Amino acid sequence: MSPDSYVLAGSDVSIPLLGVGTWAWGDRSTWGMGGYDADLTIGSIEGAWDTSIDAGVTFFDTAEVYGGGESERIIGQMRGRDASRSASVVLATKFHAVALEAERQGALLKSLRASLRRLGVSSIDLYQIHGPISLRSHAALADALAAAREAGLVKAVGVSNYSVKETRSIAAELDKRGLKLATKSDRVLTAATCPRDRRPSGRLRRAGCRPPRLFAIGQGRLTGKYSTDNPPPGKRTFSNHPMEIVDTVVAQLRTIGEKHGGKKPSQVALNWVMAKGAVPIPGAKNSARRRRMPALSGGVSTPTTLPCWTKPP
Repeated sequence: MSPDSYVLAGSDVSIPLLGVGTWAWGDRSTWGMGGYDADLTIGSIEGAWDTSIDAGVTFFDTAEVYGGGESERIIGQMRGRDASRSASVVLATKFHAVALEAERQGALLKSLRASLRRLGVSSIDLYQIHGPISLRSHAALADALAAAREAGLVKAVGVSNYSVKETRSIAAELDKRGLKLATKSDRVLTAATCPRDRRPSGRLRRAGCRPPRLFAIGQGRLTGKYSTDNPPPGKRTFSNHPMEIVDTVVAQLRTIGEKHGGKKPSQVALNWVMAKGAVPIPGAKNSARRRRMPALSGGVSTPTTLPCWTKPP
């Protein structure tokens, strides 16, 4: 039977097949909130929040570095608006591991508690290390995550932007401490344009490690609204895919979408990621953009037939 959600390894946390990325919420330098993007406001975010939840997309991903903590604060504000609507929300945030250079467990626990205060929760459903950039060992990172779990502050743990080798290493360290690695998230455009992405091995997948895709539509590149002559604004060069290649990919996505009821390029791209068994986490700045993503009741296809949003894989 096809799943309608995934349970994160080592926990009872259930996440839907599609999430919402919130890097843009509160971020000025890259996404232009309070700057070049006058349409990105608290009001537009309220629309994205409400419409996402109404569509069954209740998994929201953030990080302490997004907008210097502003994304977390905005999510806390959204949760406080309507307690009944927010009851189904599953939250994920990330720790910027460079802080571990100053101290080990204390730095992570201090950052985690600050994130919890901004989010307005007593524990986080999923806590991830934001990148393999710490000089500390994976054992030290695993110790810190284990301490957070023991303190009841996190329910599931994961990593972000780790290679397969790095993922295996920290998964082994977590296993020694009785923890399971629940997620590995990547900065990828899509499997369509990055066929050699850093996906977890089959062994990690079978162990329950679920790979979310943070840049499932390439920071907006696969929506079809950008091109070589009209590149994304701001500082969206973190994953700097040549727009000449992106134009070719978007043209193919349009062709596929037209064959299946006029689906948009972003819908086809998300379909690809979901059909691969990953959980895409596209950004949503307003209710209109959220509505262009499918309600989960519509499902997703297999990668061979691509009848977008018809039946889960």
